[in-house]
Order: sequence, then C-alpha cells, then structure tokens
Amino acid sequence: MPNILVEEKDSRTTILTLNRPERRNALTIELMTELATAVEAAAADEKRRILILRGAGKAFCAGLDLQETTEMEKAHRSAEMVARTLRTISETRLITIAQIHGAAVAGGAGLMSACDFVLAVAHTKIGYPEAKRGLVAGLVMTFLRRQLRERDLRELLFTGDLIGAERAREMGLVNRVVAPNELENETQKLTTAILQGAPGAISNSKRLIEELWSSSVGEDIDLALRHHMEARESAEAREGIAAFLEKRPPNWT
Repeated sequence: MPNILVEEKDSRTTILTLNRPERRNALTIELMTELATAVEAAAADEKRRILILRGAGKAFCAGLDLQETTEMEKAHRSAEMVARTLRTISETRLITIAQIHGAAVAGGAGLMSACDFVLAVAHTKIGYPEAKRGLVAGLVMTFLRRQLRERDLRELLFTGDLIGAERAREMGLVNRVVAPNELENETQKLTTAILQGAPGAISNSKRLIEELWSSSVGEDIDLALRHHMEARESAEAREGIAAFLEKRPPNWT
C-alpha cells in the first residue's frame, strides 16, 4: 500500500493524502521520499495550480516515526528527508493548503507550517514537543519564525505543550478553524478564490514573499539542519526518545 495517495481532483488541483493511519501518519524516510516526489510531480504539470495535503485516519500527522531515529544511520537520513520535504513543499510553485484534523505534532506540524494555507478542524491539537524528547525543532523553526510573534514562538518551543486549533489561529499558525463537516466546503471556497487570480501573478507573488526575507528558506533549513543533527546525536536525544518509546518520564540528570 502506498504511503502517499495521489488524487487529481480536477485539472488544476492535486490532493496528497498521508496514508499510514495505523501509525497516525508518522513520518518515515519512505513516506517523506514519496511525499517530496509527489509534490515535485504535481508541480511539473503546468496545468496544476493547487496542492492539498491531508492525512488519512484519526490524525493529520503525529510527527516523526521515532523508531527510525534509534538507529544513527537512519536518524541522519530521516533528518535530511525532513529538510528535503519541508523545502520541497515550501518552494513549490503550487499554492499549498494543509487540511489538518485530530493532531498535527512535531514534524507533522512542520508539514502544516510549510504550506501556504492551513485549515484546521476544531479540536485539533497542534504542537512542537521536540524539547521533551531531547531534540531541537530547528527545521520547523524556519517557518515558525516567519509566522509567529517571538513570545508565541518561545512558548511553543520551550513548553512543548499542545494547543488547540483556535489558539493556533490566534497565533497565526492556522488560517481558518472549521467544523469537521465543513472542511471540504471551506477548502473549496479557498481554492475557488485562489483560482480566480492570474496564475503568473500568484506564482510571482509567492516567490516575492520569499525573496523579501533577508535569508531564504533554503539557507535557514541548512542552518537549522546542523542544529537539529547536533541535538539528534546527543545523550539527551537518546534518553528522550527511549523514554517516549518506553512510555516513561525522561531522566535528564
């Protein structure tokens, strides 16, 4: 069974569905490889303008599959694939819309943050608990620093607490909070509004938003990846991940 389901909703819209519902769509190297490839394939079709990203099952995405991070070789490959995937989503010419429900946590919240728009079902939980696992949310910080006030950024990263969809909207992480039965309707309204704009004008506007920053997403990701890998190779990360997998509190002493 594929990790990513690809649906061409119409001639201009592609839907990508994370398809590991039994693991709350946790991000493996294989899944991220398929996701990045699917985004690139959609963008290669000149008729395509919209990409919708969603998750199968009870949650959008619970973050990295931490089983893979217990092996150093896979940990390096996983980190590099997170960087590639976030960069691919962020830099695609397509307008990207994340439909989130249930939970968008850690790397899953990173996927959401890399998109142009986020529509969240009410009661969705969102958060960046990396510090509780001895990790640094460096790669997703690339996007958070563009979207949040510094006080909110510090709150999310330093506490690692999960927040509700409405609080995320107040912070600027989410565009719209909707009832479960309204998610598709609201997404359609948004795509209709986007498609009324000239393709070149919208594409150029997206590129200009990026170019107006003092550093590019790519430059920020390269810097963040170094910090992320330094944390991944630490004793704190080994203890934090082991504690999570063993369902016990970490011992930081």
